[in-house]
Amino acid sequence: MRSVEEPDKDKVLRGPRDGFVETIVSNTALIRRRIRNPKLSMEMKNVGSTSHTDVVLCYMEDRVDSGFLQQIEKRLEQIRTDALAMNQESLAECLYPHKWYNPFPKFKYSERPDSAAASIYDGNIVILIDNSPAVLVVPTSVFDVIEEADDYYFPPLTGTYIKLSKYLLTIMSLIMTPLWIVF
Repeated sequence: MRSVEEPDKDKVLRGPRDGFVETIVSNTALIRRRIRNPKLSMEMKNVGSTSHTDVVLCYMEDRVDSGFLQQIEKRLEQIRTDALAMNQESLAECLYPHKWYNPFPKFKYSERPDSAAASIYDGNIVILIDNSPAVLVVPTSVFDVIEEADDYYFPPLTGTYIKLSKYLLTIMSLIMTPLWIVF
């Protein structure tokens, strides 16, 4: 097993320097270390008729949308596959089959336990998969994908300015590019 180290993809200027690893026990411990609340719930499921891959649903009982949680649990139970060969990508495709007419993200991927803990505190569900150093965060929006771990470690005024700048630039690029081509 490799050591808990900062992920190459999500480096930060401030904050902790640890990241998820390939073992699900270590990953759940990294989240439990940050959220020491008895309302933190971690439900283990098995997916795959041959591989029996461990999948953990992690959420706060008092903050999660119970209807959405039941929908995710139902989808996990209905998965009929031999194995999750590509881990989180295979599970993502089984949970939400790709639809060509919807280009928006359905999941946010994170390799950072602090980012996953912040998502759990926000009422999201974090899905951990054994043999994967990344987790899936659901539900998500375009604006969740734009966020970075650094946004949480700046002072509130600076962090808000940076987030608003990113949102504004994203919206402008979505509007200005087609207008530039049309005119």
